[in-house]
Amino acid sequence: MADSSRTCDQYRGLSLWMSQVQDSLKPRPALPGDADADVVIVGAGFTGLWTAYYLAKADPTLRIIVLEAEVAGFGASGRNGGWCSEFFPASSAKIARGKGRAAALLMRSAMRQSISAVSTAVDAEGIDCSFNRGGTVAMARSATQLQRARREVEEAREWGDTEDDLRFLDATETSEFISATGLLGGTYTPHCAVLDPARLVRGLAEKVVGLGVQLYERSPVRSINQHSVSTDNGTVRAEVVIRGTEAYTPAIPGSRREVAPVYSLVVATEALTQAQLDTVGLDIRPSFTDFRHLISYGQRTVDSRIVFGGRGAPYHFGSRTKAEFDSDPRVFNLLQRNLIELFPILEGVTFSHSWGGPLGVPRDWHASVGFDRATGFGWAGGYVGDGVSTTNLAGRTLADLVCGIDSDLTALPWVGHRSRRWEPEPLRWAGVNAGLKVMQLADASEARSGRESRAAKVFGRLLSG
Repeated sequence: MADSSRTCDQYRGLSLWMSQVQDSLKPRPALPGDADADVVIVGAGFTGLWTAYYLAKADPTLRIIVLEAEVAGFGASGRNGGWCSEFFPASSAKIARGKGRAAALLMRSAMRQSISAVSTAVDAEGIDCSFNRGGTVAMARSATQLQRARREVEEAREWGDTEDDLRFLDATETSEFISATGLLGGTYTPHCAVLDPARLVRGLAEKVVGLGVQLYERSPVRSINQHSVSTDNGTVRAEVVIRGTEAYTPAIPGSRREVAPVYSLVVATEALTQAQLDTVGLDIRPSFTDFRHLISYGQRTVDSRIVFGGRGAPYHFGSRTKAEFDSDPRVFNLLQRNLIELFPILEGVTFSHSWGGPLGVPRDWHASVGFDRATGFGWAGGYVGDGVSTTNLAGRTLADLVCGIDSDLTALPWVGHRSRRWEPEPLRWAGVNAGLKVMQLADASEARSGRESRAAKVFGRLLSG
């Protein structure tokens, strides 16, 4: 829900990325009253803005309105870890079980092509977001993690991937990408880029406005109805209504159990010295992670910082999202300790920024996009934190669906997918937080025993089934 008293400086304080954008972050005018449009889009994050961008490009005559509760990029689009990757939350094996192997292969290809689509748009529009396609290095720092690394490569081969797509690294090869402690091996894929997400989303907002899209900020939507969207200031009537609200979807009446807003938190160092950078490595600026169960993600920024994030913050009862949930000193401290453990040279370095925010998790961990021509309602979301590239794919797909174009995109297996709803409370609260705890305990257990955690496997299947 929008906070009309929020200042530009408070928006700038949402993340390292938002603190560095070049514009003032002064909100655009709110919706002034009732309005008519051909398409109304709820949410000015990546989903909504990519959809507006590709629709405006496809048909410049369309009257498009975008409604945003705060300012463009307020949500995950302005706060994420800056990975533009091939990762789709549902595995290829899971997609194949439901739609067949050919469909799963098409989804893998589409995700990889989406990285290039983002790069093409950034170049075409002159958006300076420090886009760098350095791939992803995933570290194995224990025997169990090394097993998972080998298994990941074996599974990739079963899907037709070659060494050019994903390769196993021994300890020496891994250290050529990243000079972390305790390396036993790892994997490397070129199918990922890092970027500054806030500069991308703010640049995209500017571009869609330039294409004639009407973007109204500080206009929180109170209800989404057939062919209309209601705000405090008025109602927008349109043939097509697109919902792109991701983790904030539960605030919309009737959507409480669509996704679970799970918080991910991030820390960033001050700019490092050249000596520190030489020790850390990451010279080609790959994104980096490891094979622990509890997800972590990092990158070396263009201005010589290390940005490092991960899960661990609790899910809040009733799918609530509040500003105070963006900060958790316990998790921030854990992230800092983990990063210093990886790179001891960072001991004593100032962590200049820490922030967080919610991401949308569907019950089956399966992102989706769709459009019902009969009702005019379209949606996309449930990215589980892998949204920077997936939102671009969603925007291109929604543009084709709305324009009535049968394409390779509209035939992808995530189109029209419907995740079952989350359980009512308190089951939802208990299940999500139990899952987080199991993954934390599994990592600790593996570190002690050297054996893979069966509990993590079992609970992962239960939670994402």
